[in-house]
Amino acid sequence: MQTPDDMVLGSPQAPVTLIEFASASCPHCAHFHETAFAQLRANYIDAGKVFFIYREMLTSPAQLAYAGFQLARCNNATPDQYFDRLGQVFARQQEMYAAGTMQGVLTVLSDIGVHAGLSSEQVLACLNDPNGQERIRRFGESATQFNVTGTPTFILNGQKLDVASAVTYEGLAHFIDQAIAAHH
Repeated sequence: MQTPDDMVLGSPQAPVTLIEFASASCPHCAHFHETAFAQLRANYIDAGKVFFIYREMLTSPAQLAYAGFQLARCNNATPDQYFDRLGQVFARQQEMYAAGTMQGVLTVLSDIGVHAGLSSEQVLACLNDPNGQERIRRFGESATQFNVTGTPTFILNGQKLDVASAVTYEGLAHFIDQAIAAHH
């Protein structure tokens, strides 16, 4: 189920595998990350109950989504570095939209990168790295397998959670708890 492209957290031996398809330019994804991700990570991923797989998708504006993911992965980021940087991209998403120009977006991304210990040159090199395009294409094929049509979308033990409540901490926790109970 896991691919070399995935960013993962938690133990592959956990009773539940949760895949999130998300976009760095998606306001709903940013909202989930800001309101639910820390709890999900503390209560399920870090507790050994959930193996978390994150898959990148491009939603409009695709350039912003791609740049956010490239920054998050910059310089072979560890999963912790990746999710920290992605969290900053989500936190500053509205600021990037308000910038109105790609140059304004680059200024914000460069600032996030510098705060993460990268130089402006490293950030630019990562944003311009063409290898990311192929990774995104492969994620797109994976999304098609699960009939993912929007972000965020969650796949729990191979089943797409096609209900609105799955994008809240409480809703997602309910489905995870059911899956853990069924595993025992």
